[in-house]
Amino acid sequence: MKRVALYSSSKRSVPSSGTSPPRRAEPNDHPAESIPVSAPPRSLLFHGLMQRHNPILWFVAGGLLALLLVWGSASMVPSPRRITQKDIERAVMHTLETQSLPSPAAKAYDVIRPSVVRVRGLDTDPDGGDEIEKTVGAGVVVVDKGLILTNLHVVSGAKLVKVVFADGLESEASVVGVQPENDLAVLQAKIIPDDLSPANLGSTGDLAVGDHVVAVGFPFGVGPSVSAGVVSGLNREFRSPEGERLLTNLIQFDAAANLGNSGGPLVNAKGEVVGIVTAILNPSDQRVFIGIGFAVTMQTAATAIGLPPF
Repeated sequence: MKRVALYSSSKRSVPSSGTSPPRRAEPNDHPAESIPVSAPPRSLLFHGLMQRHNPILWFVAGGLLALLLVWGSASMVPSPRRITQKDIERAVMHTLETQSLPSPAAKAYDVIRPSVVRVRGLDTDPDGGDEIEKTVGAGVVVVDKGLILTNLHVVSGAKLVKVVFADGLESEASVVGVQPENDLAVLQAKIIPDDLSPANLGSTGDLAVGDHVVAVGFPFGVGPSVSAGVVSGLNREFRSPEGERLLTNLIQFDAAANLGNSGGPLVNAKGEVVGIVTAILNPSDQRVFIGIGFAVTMQTAATAIGLPPF
């Protein structure tokens, strides 16, 4: 029997000349079906996303990680306890019991020390020409150009005056001003240290009887020496043993002062110069301290160097 040719149900366009004739349908051929396109794997999507936004994603991830670490460390630190007044008082008491605090005299001396000088009144030995120390006293630098306040009786009659600064530098000095009625002299050093520090000047207006004061000088040439006491009185008078001079408006104090303290500073607890030590009272002929010393007020001494009164 003659076989019937089978054709697919789809219509085909007539092939143009020169093209291959259509393939004959085989018995096992099936109608063409659409093949679904499967979605790419998630790993490929993530990899593509990372490639397109790599810098931004890494920046965001790093920021989140940093915030997480900060939050974690902060949550682990306990909140600080509130400090009470009792805590402060307990800490202060502990410091006072365990630490040695400097005395008021030590603190005052530490302030004035760079400004104190040794003043030497010298004469010449007629035989050998050597210098002979006739008088020794103290002085205090009041102007950084080398102006020094001292007592007139320390330098009076000396052929040569020399001063020794706190750092050990020695220099000749000339007398540039005197005030005999107050036993004051002003010296100008010829050579001064590079870091010369003038003293802080105070006023007796803030000084009261009983206030702590410190005297600094070179008693009997030993020093610088410090002695502490209190203000014993204000507006005192003193007449020199020879009766030649009456000093008025003086500070009376009981800090030890002897020969060599003359011209040195009397300072308050802040280290401010409130007076220039000028005399001691002793009814005997020993000329040693028995508890009463006198100082010219800083208001008076300031007029000797042309500074206005406080």
